[in-house]
Amino acid sequence: MASSSTRGQRRTAVLLLTPFFGLFVAVTLAPLLYAAWLSLFTTRTSGLGFGGAESVFAGWDNYVRALSDEAFRDGFLVIAAYCAVYIPIMIGGALVLALLLDSGLAKARSFFQLTLFLPHAVPGLIAALIWVYLYTPGLSPVIDLLESGGLTVGFLSADNAVLSTANIAVWEWTGYNMVIFYAALQAVPRETLDAATVDGAGALRTALAIKVPMIRPAVALSVLFTVIGSIQLFTEPEVIYSASTAIGSSWTPNMYVQTAAFQDNDFGLAAAASLLIALFAALLSFAVTRISRRGSKP
Repeated sequence: MASSSTRGQRRTAVLLLTPFFGLFVAVTLAPLLYAAWLSLFTTRTSGLGFGGAESVFAGWDNYVRALSDEAFRDGFLVIAAYCAVYIPIMIGGALVLALLLDSGLAKARSFFQLTLFLPHAVPGLIAALIWVYLYTPGLSPVIDLLESGGLTVGFLSADNAVLSTANIAVWEWTGYNMVIFYAALQAVPRETLDAATVDGAGALRTALAIKVPMIRPAVALSVLFTVIGSIQLFTEPEVIYSASTAIGSSWTPNMYVQTAAFQDNDFGLAAAASLLIALFAALLSFAVTRISRRGSKP
């Protein structure tokens, strides 16, 4: 009887898991395997360019070409600079806003949550277009206001490209992460907070010594997702590139992949670069996870 029940549970589990694994294979595993296969080939022409193109086995040549390309390597330096600006400001701002909303002084919490979350509801492409409009001289009322005060800022210049891109992302994602942190704060035991108040801890001390440490897993998870998303940076700089030639078409790794695939028609190189980006993201995610776990130990 027990054996029959166990077999029934197994059949039910297989039935429920089959759609997930089917979609996983179709939309994740199969494209990865195809990209890996594609990265091992390159297209060559014969007859001084007049002959037909043929796909030939290149082995690891595409990976070597990508790693040897200065434009591809510089893209990761851009991502590092972007993360150094974006992550502290966005995570820190979201955490401060969540703590303020959770404090006893906050009023109209639902209104402010919705207001701060609204920028995230705007599609990334639309958000980038809005900010490029605000960055463009002759169109932007912000630039006109700054110039009336004697201040000239080239938001679309190469020197300010990282800051301008990070500003768009901060505007988009601060409210989203604020909601995550605020939800985590609601799970902090009220008894612990009451005990801190009885012991004479003020609001600031309670926030820094009790609330922030108790929501550290939520903060670590947000940092992890932010790092992964930063490595995939594409939409914002691509829109900026379309409005200004101050940055190149291979400014970020993902822009490099698009240029290789759809401008140079070098799909083998694009596939190899994509897999290298995925590998880098996996290694960085592992490092962030290890650091956050180590930091959470007493």
